[in-house]
Amino acid sequence: MPEYILLMHDDADDDETAWEQYLRRLKDIGCFEGGSAIGDGIVARKTGVVRSVTSHLTGYIRVNADSLAHAQSMLAGNPVFEAGGSVEIRELPRTN
Repeated sequence: MPEYILLMHDDADDDETAWEQYLRRLKDIGCFEGGSAIGDGIVARKTGVVRSVTSHLTGYIRVNADSLAHAQSMLAGNPVFEAGGSVEIRELPRTN
C-alpha cells in the first residue's frame, strides 16, 4: 500500500486539543505510520546559494492509503484542515 505524508501549514489557528482524537482515529483505522511537529532548523548546502527554511510547515503525519484520494479523505477531523488551513499531501515513493 502506498505511503503518503501530510504536511501541515501554519495558516490556521487549529484546536490543539483535537489532535489526540484525530491521531487516535488514524491509528484505529490502521493507517497511521507516524508524525511529529516540526521545529526550527537550517538549510545546508555544500556549495552555492542556500535557500531559506520552509517556515510555513509546522508538522507532518505519515499514512498508508490506497490512493491520493484515499489519503485526502483522511483529512476529515485534521485540526489544521478543519480550521480552514492548508495540508499538503505528497506520495512517498518506495525506493529499493
